Amino acid sequence: MNFIPAFIPSPPQSVWQLGPIPLRAYAFFILVGIFVAVWLGNKRWIARGGLDGQVADIAMWAVPFGIIGGRLYHVMTDWELYFSEGGKGFLGAFRIWEGGLGIWGALALGGVGAWIGAKRIGVPFAPFADSIAPGIAFAQAIGRLGNWFNQELFGRPTTLPWGLEIATPNRPTEFSQFETFHPTFLYEALACVAIGFLIIWADKRYVMGHGRVFALYAALYCSARGLIETMRIDDAHHILGIRFNVFTALFIGAMSLLYLVRSSEKNPGRELMFEGKLVIQGQEPEVADATKIVVEAKVSENSDSQSNRSPAVQTGEPKQRGRRAKPKQ
Repeated sequence: MNFIPAFIPSPPQSVWQLGPIPLRAYAFFILVGIFVAVWLGNKRWIARGGLDGQVADIAMWAVPFGIIGGRLYHVMTDWELYFSEGGKGFLGAFRIWEGGLGIWGALALGGVGAWIGAKRIGVPFAPFADSIAPGIAFAQAIGRLGNWFNQELFGRPTTLPWGLEIATPNRPTEFSQFETFHPTFLYEALACVAIGFLIIWADKRYVMGHGRVFALYAALYCSARGLIETMRIDDAHHILGIRFNVFTALFIGAMSLLYLVRSSEKNPGRELMFEGKLVIQGQEPEVADATKIVVEAKVSENSDSQSNRSPAVQTGEPKQRGRRAKPKQ
């Protein structure tokens, strides 16, 4: 007897009441994604020469800016859902828990917030962006699970075994007779996971810096998103019969690739940092001095450890046993 369903079922609900407090799946997965991005970004930032906690300090600026930017982009590009006749109305534009965050706006305004936060604590922005890039990809993958609970962001009808079952009220009117659809939210989530691991590997393999890790993330994500956009059937603005987000992905992807190439030619390698500061000879003397102190301390420590060894070990000469015989006259 086959117990494996021939489709992916959608969760029956997306909100649970904890007393007077509603627990919404969409908000929950966004928060989990933010936590993962900050946690992983912090580990990568420390490995690059940053200080523990600096990523969280910058996130206090980046996250609110990102949420506002994501919501603004969504409302501006789908304004008919809110301000046309029969739309959700002005207040509906603020009900973010119902879903609707545009990643392009989130990255744009979130980047502004991150730049402000980095500037306030004196952290170089490009290395920070490189550190946080894989975490952003994983956070996007986690956040897409919220779309699954909301039964949104699905694609064209399909009879494939991984087709997503959508309840009748959530189907577009012209597709109401179909039951299963392409789970484009899942396609994007899997793509983001793959992108996250790929840029981690590329960063180690090619010693990337100066914002190139983030540029590679943006280029790869735009490629995946542009393809997935062609499968979606939710309402969207079109230009020449093509969804507006496809053009957005093409433009940002092209700019990211251009930056990746030009930056590799102009600034090969990776920045050298110490305690969250760039170490640039002649420009950061206090950091260079601190680095020199650390190096001298390590040299002194090695010298002390050698002085405790026997003279034979220090000089490399064989240790003599007994008294050396005098040469014959």
